[in-house]
Amino acid sequence: MIPDIAPCLDIDGARATIRLRRPLEHNRIDPSDLAILLDHIEHLRSDKAVRVLVVTGTGNKTFSSGYTVAAIREHLDDRLERVLDTLESLPLPVVCALNGSVYGGAVDLALCCDFRIGVKGSRMFMPAAKFGLHYYPGGIRRYVTRLGLNSAKKLFLTAQTIDSNEMLRIGFLTELVAADELEPAVARYVDALIDCEPGVVASMKLHLNQTADGNIDLAAQRAAYEKSLRSNELARRLQDLAKT
Repeated sequence: MIPDIAPCLDIDGARATIRLRRPLEHNRIDPSDLAILLDHIEHLRSDKAVRVLVVTGTGNKTFSSGYTVAAIREHLDDRLERVLDTLESLPLPVVCALNGSVYGGAVDLALCCDFRIGVKGSRMFMPAAKFGLHYYPGGIRRYVTRLGLNSAKKLFLTAQTIDSNEMLRIGFLTELVAADELEPAVARYVDALIDCEPGVVASMKLHLNQTADGNIDLAAQRAAYEKSLRSNELARRLQDLAKT
């Protein structure tokens, strides 16, 4: 039985939501949550009815404070990194609904998502250098490829807190909205993603991420392009478009 405070998975039609549920503890992630999160993600990998995943927190103060400090000290292993790498590689498009501020390992959790929608007044902080912790390879890669080297250096090496406007400016946030506009903004992304052809979305997500990482497979991209040209789905959608 999953504890009431563990991350939960809700599926509503084509939309799935993973929700962190420790609002009184800033939605921190504990070691016991990792296997549950991994199970949720792997379930979504095989559920063909789900078209988009939303990752969010509970409450209106903090999206997540990341991996609990006690866990970093007492359970230092690669389980968190494996969970985040698995989320990043999920073929489904993933929208992170940042219902508040984001700290530590939760910043990397958000970077694993394809879109990040945040609320005005929130803040971001990566304290690894203050703790004396060298960050793991996957996290460093995501910071640099998503945010650029200069922003990654500022966040990692100075451990300074940045506000929501800077989060938007450096590209951490896809959109910045008022708190009461968060769910409508997320719903717009969900609806737009569901309206697109899922196989093409998954394929382009894969190749966009590989290109950002410098792993460009032109032959595979060409094959995916030509496959889509021959698809019945493209013909059907173009035919429907011609009727409008």
